[in-house]
Amino acid sequence: MASSPVAVGSEVSPEPGGSGSPAEEADGEQELLPWLGERLVPGSRLKEVVGASLASLCLGPLAGPQRLATLVDCLLLNYRLRQGLGWSRGRGAAAEGGGAAEGPLRCCGCGRFLGEPVTVPCGHTYCRRCLRRELRARCRRCRDWLLPAGGTGMAPAPLRTSVVLSQLAEKWFPGECERARTGSRLEELLAQGRFREALGAASQALRADSGDLMLRIYRAESYVGLQEYKTAIEDLNFVISKMPNWPEVYFWKGKVLQDSGFLGDALQLFLQCLALDEDFLPAKLEVERTLCDVLSPEKLGESLKESAWSSPHIRNKPFLLGSESLGGSEVLEPVSGSLNRAQSAHALNSTKDLAKEGGLKRVSSEPLLSGQEKGALLKRKLSFSEQDTVVCEDGRNKHKKQGESTKRDMTLAFGTVPGDLIDISDFECSLCMRLFFEPVTTPCGHTFCKGCLERCLDHAPQCPLCKESLKEYLASRKYSITELLEELIMKYLSDELYERKRIHAEETAEHSNLTKNVPIFVCTMAYPTVPCPLHVFEPRYRLMIRRSMETGTKQFGMCISDSQNGFADYGCMLQIRNVHFLPDGRSVVDTVGGKRFRVLQRGMKDGYCTADIEYLEDVKVADEEELKKLRELHNFVYNQACSWFQNLRNKFRTQILQHFGPMPDREENIQAMPNGPAWCWWLLAVLPVDPRYQLSVLSMMSLKDRLIKIQHILTYFSRDQSK
Repeated sequence: MASSPVAVGSEVSPEPGGSGSPAEEADGEQELLPWLGERLVPGSRLKEVVGASLASLCLGPLAGPQRLATLVDCLLLNYRLRQGLGWSRGRGAAAEGGGAAEGPLRCCGCGRFLGEPVTVPCGHTYCRRCLRRELRARCRRCRDWLLPAGGTGMAPAPLRTSVVLSQLAEKWFPGECERARTGSRLEELLAQGRFREALGAASQALRADSGDLMLRIYRAESYVGLQEYKTAIEDLNFVISKMPNWPEVYFWKGKVLQDSGFLGDALQLFLQCLALDEDFLPAKLEVERTLCDVLSPEKLGESLKESAWSSPHIRNKPFLLGSESLGGSEVLEPVSGSLNRAQSAHALNSTKDLAKEGGLKRVSSEPLLSGQEKGALLKRKLSFSEQDTVVCEDGRNKHKKQGESTKRDMTLAFGTVPGDLIDISDFECSLCMRLFFEPVTTPCGHTFCKGCLERCLDHAPQCPLCKESLKEYLASRKYSITELLEELIMKYLSDELYERKRIHAEETAEHSNLTKNVPIFVCTMAYPTVPCPLHVFEPRYRLMIRRSMETGTKQFGMCISDSQNGFADYGCMLQIRNVHFLPDGRSVVDTVGGKRFRVLQRGMKDGYCTADIEYLEDVKVADEEELKKLRELHNFVYNQACSWFQNLRNKFRTQILQHFGPMPDREENIQAMPNGPAWCWWLLAVLPVDPRYQLSVLSMMSLKDRLIKIQHILTYFSRDQSK
């Protein structure tokens, strides 16, 4: 979305010594604004943005194409509005059909078959080709970064194929997988610069399967590598006729025209690509580079004085893209490194007609593509507004008139999956040997139930199958559900998934019971209302804390150890307030004490202790006389506690305040809380008393007995202070 023009201008402060004379800069701005503003989107705020962007480039040193990002967004917004596309994130061929895959295994990016599926950190799955070529920076579904953001210094992680999804693809659609392998071989040849071999391989594959449009893309790339631009354009135009909503094909056609020097037409095609998919990164970068080159101060003084631009004859005479007649001997040569003004001015001015006549089908022009053809007239149309292309048996192209029907070449060889190929064993977790529940895929390509993987990572930060290090994966703690696999399970194994969810719900209910099989952390004394920070590093307690969070109870019991029974007969429930995970899987858990309890029966669950418990509450005093004496005792012990604390050394007092906070105030109703006054528990926590003695006070259900115990302790310590 376009940002405020003011923000663009504010990025650069005026600096002396800008390149170009002031007269040239002023003249450049006056000439360029009508071209980009009035001709493309009259009446919009684009002129203001262009002016600010131009000032940004002319008044200071050039910082790179990124400075024009706002101008690109504004151009794209207006381009979409002129073509009636609005401003929703287009999903190209994947959304519109347009020859994209109709089966269950579809790439989130290009919408084609997932021959080599790679699951990215957000949980969505792309074909390896989309990710390897870095066609987009963000996920099309959720907008998360697909690769590490620029400037982080992080190297992109290797693209590992998802093992489970790859096995399903090979089992269900072996023919499509063979197609994908052919494409991978062609990509390797193109990456190595072996264009002649790639051309031969692509042509041979097309003879066997003329309906594979991806092969035409590869063949077009081979032609471009061999500088046979005209033939490359023919292949790309054929793909556009079959898949008019595929963003990538517009990008490649724009690259061909850009390499040929027709920057105006290339810019139009890049904008069309972005109109279909605004996150198509290579197209956005090319638009920024093109505008940066056109608007650079070095080019303004020279380019805007060209006779082809300033001539009234050229301005007024329409330039017919792809036309057979250009007006006798008038020939416009491609301009290298600068915008071809005559062609691009008309191309950008023709967007209103394009919206009525089917997008860019009238824009596709046949430039002067080879050195031998320079100066020659264009002899035929490559536009598909009035004619289309069909492929003959010998591989040559011929045209058909508009209105003729041809059988679609994109009838894909895969769709529904035969029932006998659906096997529940293909969807089983290798750790629990049950149907995947919340499947997550690791960077190494293996898939597990989310809970199973977390339990393994509690013990070692590595993949349970291949032992590859998962330290960074553990540190990110982003265990995103593999959505495609979950969708396949819901579609083909709905009954089994229902049963799996039922069992999981029963297990969760068992973990959420706060009287039966309550998880017990055997560590230290805990008291009601008193904070108790914990450093959790043992795998069994990592699991226990995680379950407490997942069930929603956020509670567990705390007891001290006991040599005979494993843990003491009395304890205190802890309420989790916050969990801070460390990169290696350890965590710092902030808890506060809740209810007291007595252990009825001990047990064990996945390595940690459990117990059936009953909660303790103070017995309330009903007799008025006894209640009066209890208040007097309470006030006396409270004052004694305040005196003891104030007489502590500053060092000790500061440490207590930092760890436990200030002493709670005296309460008016001493029997209002089931555990009695909060200051008693705070004082018991800070007093240096043997845990066994503290445990005896914790188990008391009489406030009077508890106050007497605390009074004895304070008397003993006050005697030491007086010495």
